[in-house]
Amino acid sequence: MALVKKGSRLITVDGISYRWRIRRKPTYSQALAWSPLTYAVELADSPGSTLVVTTNHPHPNSWMLESPGAVVPSAVAESIRSARTRGWAPKSPGSPFHLDQSHGFASPH
Repeated sequence: MALVKKGSRLITVDGISYRWRIRRKPTYSQALAWSPLTYAVELADSPGSTLVVTTNHPHPNSWMLESPGAVVPSAVAESIRSARTRGWAPKSPGSPFHLDQSHGFASPH
């Protein structure tokens, strides 16, 4: 399944263009800062397998935090590189590839 283009951002990593997107509205557990932020990445031109990254940060629209921070493009690029070395094949169709980087996530509540 392809990502919705509206609200997505383009990023080029090692000469390859990708599209990434954070869910605009947090899930209930993300809004309460009980679970970490996730975002999705796919090839920009011909999407195949989607990369789903679980971060160790709260969602930017969390109800419980005043300034939870933001996802920066350099972190997205590093996640893409990490997933590629771990076997993510973005051109191949199939199930989403999950990259869990949530080690160290601590709910403030």
